[in-house]
Amino acid sequence: MLPRTRVIFKTDNEAVKRLYDEAEAKCLKNLNDFAGRTVLVEGGGYVKIWLETQPMGGEMYAKRNMEAALNNQLFFMETQRGDGRLAGSIENKGNGQIEAQFNKFQGFCFPFPALNMYYWIGKDERYLRMLLRTLQKFDEYLWKTRDSNGDGILESFCVYDTGEDNAVRYGDAPNYCTEDFPTENSRIVPMASMDIMSFSYAARDTLSEISRILKDGREEYWKNEARKVADKIRSELWNEEIGACFDKDKFGNVIPVLTHNSLRCMYWGSFSQEMADRFVNEHLLNANEFWTYFPLPSVAANDPAFKNAPENNWSGQSEGLTYQRAIMALERYGYESIVTKLGKKLIENVIKNHYVFTQQYDPFTGKASRVSPVTKEPIPEGSDEEGQDAYGPTLLSVLEYIAHIWGVHMHKGEIWFSLAGGLSYSYSQTWGENEYAIESDGKRARIFINGVLHHTSPVGVRLITDENGNLLRTRAIE
Repeated sequence: MLPRTRVIFKTDNEAVKRLYDEAEAKCLKNLNDFAGRTVLVEGGGYVKIWLETQPMGGEMYAKRNMEAALNNQLFFMETQRGDGRLAGSIENKGNGQIEAQFNKFQGFCFPFPALNMYYWIGKDERYLRMLLRTLQKFDEYLWKTRDSNGDGILESFCVYDTGEDNAVRYGDAPNYCTEDFPTENSRIVPMASMDIMSFSYAARDTLSEISRILKDGREEYWKNEARKVADKIRSELWNEEIGACFDKDKFGNVIPVLTHNSLRCMYWGSFSQEMADRFVNEHLLNANEFWTYFPLPSVAANDPAFKNAPENNWSGQSEGLTYQRAIMALERYGYESIVTKLGKKLIENVIKNHYVFTQQYDPFTGKASRVSPVTKEPIPEGSDEEGQDAYGPTLLSVLEYIAHIWGVHMHKGEIWFSLAGGLSYSYSQTWGENEYAIESDGKRARIFINGVLHHTSPVGVRLITDENGNLLRTRAIE
């Protein structure tokens, strides 16, 4: 029996409350039956579960629906190929049938969410051992097939390996690759990739954590293996002069496009603290590059490759999925205050766009990109066609930022009580037999566990406790 979860959020700020209620209601539209099991699909016209988004999205949704959250991990583990490859996407074919699709990687937002589900479901060792086997086999697969020239740098074989649809920097690369070897007809791929290298790092880093939990004697081994990957990223793909990572084409030439992908590396944890500090302070917070009116364009706004295209295109506009990944990317490296700023910008912007949750937003105006939910192409001005809405990464980003700014979050068994200012509110998270709650007047907050007052605090901080409410540490979030 899975623990029961539920969130209740109340505030006297009518716009924020409506935003929260709209996001919760629209998430329900993305629940789908896959062969008799509930999953959370990506939404906004995307009806599959993708490795790029849905293990992460599912785990975030564990706050509300544990069954969908767990299935969003298990489907990928259960459909893993014998050689270790994970499906890039899984489709509901109807009549109780699903199809695991192995024609791209489509990202890898999987290791941490799958590990955190171990804690959410009550520390099931069988699940943890299944995850260990899955990650080890996938890492082995990467190194068997994705270092085609033997230089120790893993490669992307197609555009959809990293989920960067229509990205200018991919040039003549194919969208899909069904084989375990690259096409010979591209000048770009096989691309030496910071993303694919970070897939391996994240798998190995998570394996070290699993080994620590299981006490199987391999924790240090996996830490060292992860460190080798991180060192290679720094020596081969990091530009010390610029302070960011860059991929290389099949001929070993640096692809000189300043992308947001360094932030992705931070999500996977493959950057050192120094590298993260440089990228954040020199680029992420640079108003000419990534800290635009509505931040986080996919490509630096002043880069020649930047393209402000409203359709599904990772060459420019700010993506809901980037906001979703940015939470863990920044918190890993101690940038909780930036998470608060980003979350408030997202919340304000979706409200400004009349509570429409789209995939992309114009980084210079914040305007929601009006596209068809079917074709993902722009809808002409004056058309009566209903545009994209209920895009899962944007929905979940809004709900997750609220939890990380004014709410309760569970992280590997710890309880994070985030007490930002700006609102008078109450927030409660039910997890199994326990209820963790905050009541705040916007200046001072009280923390309750099962109705018993445990802590009071001025706002602007996050109190991190164990499951019983014992204070472990405090972090500033404003």
